[in-house]
Amino acid sequence: MNDLLRAALHETGHTLESLAERVGVDPKTPARWLREDRVPHPRHRAAAAEALGRDIVDIWPDTTRRREPIWFRPWQDIESEAVLLRSYQSTVLPGLLQTEAYARAVLTGGGLLPRQDIERHVANRLARQAILARPENPPRLAAVVDESVLRRPVGGRATMREQLTALVTAAQADHVKIQVVPATVGAYAGLNGPFVLATADDHQMAGYLDNQLQGTVVSDADDIAAILNVWENVRAEALSHWQSVDLISEVAETWT
Repeated sequence: MNDLLRAALHETGHTLESLAERVGVDPKTPARWLREDRVPHPRHRAAAAEALGRDIVDIWPDTTRRREPIWFRPWQDIESEAVLLRSYQSTVLPGLLQTEAYARAVLTGGGLLPRQDIERHVANRLARQAILARPENPPRLAAVVDESVLRRPVGGRATMREQLTALVTAAQADHVKIQVVPATVGAYAGLNGPFVLATADDHQMAGYLDNQLQGTVVSDADDIAAILNVWENVRAEALSHWQSVDLISEVAETWT
């Protein structure tokens, strides 16, 4: 139970339903914030705090605590300072572009994480997305995904429709480019696994390789050169940005 949120609701006369209306979310969502002590998305935290006449830290004092696993922290620091991120995913969408429901479904699907850890990972994944919404100098994100990612029913039909609609919206931003490798492509280098490349403002580069246990950060020049070679390969097989957006929109309509 989030006692600070409960007290703010009591003192202001707000109900969960009236708070949901002010914030613009489903009425069930504030109930999760209250009873499950779930940390809202940053924009929802700000809107809820404003509606309740409180500072964010008065209701969610621990939002500045680091929630990511220790092994992930080096990459998250690199990611937050990057000016360019190049991401290839063959099985799921990039974490920086996932909706809350999709992220929760991905993290729940394996059945390997305790419930409290899933919520911590979801909160961290959503918090990371703030770098793309920075008003000044957000990183450029170039994301390539395999078409199969769009068609895998992660979280169910409603979750997929919401996720692909959000993906189309994200693609409208000048600093976000999304490309899809169509299903008609046979074997290509991306099938060997996902990766992310980060470039800093001093042109230094680092890579992130994911696996079943934890991710690995690489910076060796030969490793970076090899990943860049794979990146060029998957880009060459992909549709253009706007062709990809059209395909994502078409697939979104099938998730009804």
